[in-house]
Amino acid sequence: MLLNLFNEMRAAKVPVSVRELLDLINALKHNVVFADMDEFYFLSRTILVKDERHFDKFDRAFGAYFKGLENLNQHIEALIPDEWLRKEFERSLTDEERAKIESLGGLDKLIEEFKKRLEEQKERHEGGNKWIGTGGTSPFGSGGFNPEGIRVGDAGKRQGKAVKVWDQREYKNLDDQVELGTRNIKVALRRLRKFARQGAEDELDLSGTIDHTAKDGGLLNIQMRPERRNAVKLLILFDIGGSMDAHVKVCEELFSACKTEFKHMEYFYFHNCVYESVWKNNLRRTSERFSTQDLLHKYGADYKVVFVGDAAMAPYEITQAGGSVEHWNEEPGYVWIKRFMEKYKKLIWINPYPKDTWSYTASTNIMRELLEDQMHPLTLQGLEDGMRFLSK
Repeated sequence: MLLNLFNEMRAAKVPVSVRELLDLINALKHNVVFADMDEFYFLSRTILVKDERHFDKFDRAFGAYFKGLENLNQHIEALIPDEWLRKEFERSLTDEERAKIESLGGLDKLIEEFKKRLEEQKERHEGGNKWIGTGGTSPFGSGGFNPEGIRVGDAGKRQGKAVKVWDQREYKNLDDQVELGTRNIKVALRRLRKFARQGAEDELDLSGTIDHTAKDGGLLNIQMRPERRNAVKLLILFDIGGSMDAHVKVCEELFSACKTEFKHMEYFYFHNCVYESVWKNNLRRTSERFSTQDLLHKYGADYKVVFVGDAAMAPYEITQAGGSVEHWNEEPGYVWIKRFMEKYKKLIWINPYPKDTWSYTASTNIMRELLEDQMHPLTLQGLEDGMRFLSK
């Protein structure tokens, strides 16, 4: 039975393994849940899904699988004589409850009236004796006291007398293509880590102290060591101004996260495309500039390089000398991009615009080709892919 559910998960691209399927079967054998669809849903999701980004895929696969079972149930029910079902239902009611149901016209009339009121009602209702809500005496709702009721939702304390459960479950989709906050950026950046102990010995080496003390016959011999730090060196260049003004907030979050995660980090600014100079202070960018050639000589090939920008500009700003909108550049922008590519083997471009919009801009396509398609969107998945490439 669960093999078909497993196949639905794989078809929906949920990364589930046979090991997790066996865990689910084992949980059912031990009666972790029994005869409750909601509990089985949460148990299945807990065991089969290891990343919240796949919750929406799981929901679709789960729904597709049980839709087939619901159709099967309906077929089985159609084979059962109607009088059998009514007799079984009437057996669970008291004489008083049976009389109240008949007062509304019977079960068929009850369902018809429910659908009518559901169409009329436009807002939540609590208490009362007509509208669908909670805690009232209307035949429809949750937590009420009408014996001929139909339960809607899970609100309120259930009285156990509903004729039919009429729930509509809604789940919020979780997507790995959303823009990032500082915390999520930090998590993604941690893929780019290479720890080393360098610098001053200012951290207690507990295991070393114990070892040396034992060797010295119990005489305390304190050992120190350098702090364990991320040894990755990062050079990050931000496109600033123009169309990037709309992305200042997320770029600030990225900048803040990088400063926290990387001890060896250098940053510079450029506009649209890198030319012969860059700067570090935007208020003094016309008077304090740094030669891009000097930058290439100063920071070694062991640096990981990240460009951050939307790559949205006139194509000639990349392809032509004098193409810059701010000054006369002696060499085209693509020449400087190629120099970066030749010097740094690990280089990526992070684009804050959604990936499906990149093809609308000719300059973005040109830049992607220059970077050998190492352009990634500024999303959780995009940033993780970029860090994975840099860490190889």
